[in-house]
Amino acid sequence: QVQLVESGGGLVQAGGSLRLSCAASGRSFSLHHMGWFRQAPGKEREFVAAISWIVTTTYYADSVNGRFSISRDNAKNTLYLQMNSLKPEDTAVYYCAIVKYRASAWLGDYWGQGTQVTVSS
Repeated sequence: QVQLVESGGGLVQAGGSLRLSCAASGRSFSLHHMGWFRQAPGKEREFVAAISWIVTTTYYADSVNGRFSISRDNAKNTLYLQMNSLKPEDTAVYYCAIVKYRASAWLGDYWGQGTQVTVSS
């Protein structure tokens, strides 16, 4: 049974930065593509970023490309999301997930419980 636990969310002013972490246990973390999704109030969950398991190629949604950076430390079984130049529209619950690429989209297989990010204007 996989467990994913996010941390690092909080309240930040527009233009600020936050670093999210996701601690994984229960499976071979290094063998999986990993990703971040987010869900704002009244909206569907959307893809934010993904990182492949072997060559650590990264992928980003257009809305965060150039501002967010996804990385992983396989020795620590931890996934990160560095978020810079935050905007109020980045406000959402952020979820860590084991992901797969199907039909030209990143899909979540296993999910963490989420961490709230609130960006004030």
